[in-house]
Amino acid sequence: MRFVDIIEKKKENHPLSKGEIHEFITSYVQDKIPDYQVSALLMAICFNGMNEQETAWLTEEMLYSGEVMDLSDIAGIKCDKHSTGGVGDKTSLALAPMVAACGVKIAKMSGRGLGHTGGTLDKVESIKGFQINMDMESFKHQIDSIGLAIVGQSGNLVPADKKLYALRDVTATVNSIPLIASSIMSKKLACGADTILLDVKFGEGAFMQTKEDAEKLAKTMISIGKHFHKDVRAMISNMNEPLGNAIGNALEVKEAIATLKGEGPKDFYELCLKAGSIMLMQAKKVENETEARTMLETAVHNGSALQKLIDMVEAQHGDIQMIKHPETLPQAKEVLEIKSREEGYVEAVHALSLGTLAMQLGAGRQVKEDIIDPSVGIVLQKKDGDYVKKGDILAYVHINHTLPPHWLDDFYASYHFTKTPVEKHDLIYKVIKE
Repeated sequence: MRFVDIIEKKKENHPLSKGEIHEFITSYVQDKIPDYQVSALLMAICFNGMNEQETAWLTEEMLYSGEVMDLSDIAGIKCDKHSTGGVGDKTSLALAPMVAACGVKIAKMSGRGLGHTGGTLDKVESIKGFQINMDMESFKHQIDSIGLAIVGQSGNLVPADKKLYALRDVTATVNSIPLIASSIMSKKLACGADTILLDVKFGEGAFMQTKEDAEKLAKTMISIGKHFHKDVRAMISNMNEPLGNAIGNALEVKEAIATLKGEGPKDFYELCLKAGSIMLMQAKKVENETEARTMLETAVHNGSALQKLIDMVEAQHGDIQMIKHPETLPQAKEVLEIKSREEGYVEAVHALSLGTLAMQLGAGRQVKEDIIDPSVGIVLQKKDGDYVKKGDILAYVHINHTLPPHWLDDFYASYHFTKTPVEKHDLIYKVIKE
């Protein structure tokens, strides 16, 4: 089989066979075909797409290109959650302990961020001493003993995705639903959980710009889950404004801790309750959402959810005093008040602009080699629908250096005001089960 024939077939918009997809992935992982040919095939997939069967086969070949975790010797249903990412998305830090406190085992492997603020691993590394690297036996033991672990992805998982993503990133072939779905799901399936909840975000601060595209991606990933006989469900959520108030790594850890105490932002707490309810139903701990919400709220109010976070941090050699006393987390040298120049109702708070501004402070990476400053970021005081008087504080900016040129003007440009009342946008657009 000549690889050029596979390229030609997809270029002519014909579906690839299982054998052809196997040849594609296996040969590429073994360095038997050059980048330029794989780039041509990826571009053909971007233009012509893949059907459900092709996408499932692609995911399967990527999944089995490396190690696959077996968590079957851990008692109970093991759950995982994945977010397609966004500005201020610290969900795992609050949601995972809430669900674990309800008796569900959470096995989560996370990544780092590129752009905006850091990924989940960057956030937990704001905690002094926290270890994200763990061997398989230790990972399984921690899940079995305390019900929760958040670690870095093993180097042996899904090597095909590592190679393909690096190539897609430099060949303008990232934005393809079959390629996105197979990338996400191959990694999630390799982690060995029984159930997966996907938080697929749409809007200017998200990977998918429209709710229609987010829904299409979600349904594609759920279809892949069915192929592997996994319970996969999805929330479609709005990322046109930041999630919660904090944007920046240690600041987001503080907000997650506050949420576990019942003191966090309402939008973020509501998303955690909704996601947690779905996960409890997936784990068959409850029969309906009402029962699930009650269980999650109880875990917050009685302190068991916060204790789960403390238990996880202690097990992974982090400083638990930083959880018990969040003011000891990394702090910036200076906190600036940004006051409104206008009066009116907040019509829009542009998530992408604010994420970029936080990155410029050092909260995110423009290139992989950038070192994140965990202490810097932005904490919003006003969001969509809020009434603002001239001189009211819009945000606190945590900085260690002088603000970059034009930073303040760009911040003000990220807020849009109107004289008429504004209805707050729904955070969660839809839940998809199949």
